Amino acid sequence: MENYSKGKICILVEQLYQDLEAWYPYYRLKEACYETIFVGTGSSKNYQGKHSYPLEVEADIQDIRPEDFVGVIIPGGWAPTKLRLNKDVLNFVNKIDQKGKLVAAICHGGWVLSSAGIARGRILTSYIDLKDDLINAGAEWVDKEVVLDKNLVTSRHPNDLPAFCRTILTVLSK
Repeated sequence: MENYSKGKICILVEQLYQDLEAWYPYYRLKEACYETIFVGTGSSKNYQGKHSYPLEVEADIQDIRPEDFVGVIIPGGWAPTKLRLNKDVLNFVNKIDQKGKLVAAICHGGWVLSSAGIARGRILTSYIDLKDDLINAGAEWVDKEVVLDKNLVTSRHPNDLPAFCRTILTVLSK
């Protein structure tokens, strides 16, 4: 029987999520005794990754509450283009951030940070093609494998996943 005594983590997904950026943190956090659940926008129960890996969500964003979670992870791929248009996603991410809980975004996940209004005044990184978008949203953008700004963890791409997950676990242990 699995023991998830450390809390619940939401991993937000939509169609064409980046496969590794969703599954690697999912299993790494489960291994560290966090209950990790995939949460979708309600457009489907089943999502395909950019590399065709299927995923079935365990909840829809409108059915969960920020107070039930210790953090949220936003994988990249093309999913953030849809996630950032969903007001429930943006409200959820914003409330998690306001409470000082973990907010982690990798690759194109930075688009959600921008649309949720939490990039302004923050230091972060992302996939290089988001650099101008995030600077225009008021962030200071740096090119590093992982950036920690208070409760906000950001990384650039799948190669950064080991540092991304180590930093997530550091934030969660505080």
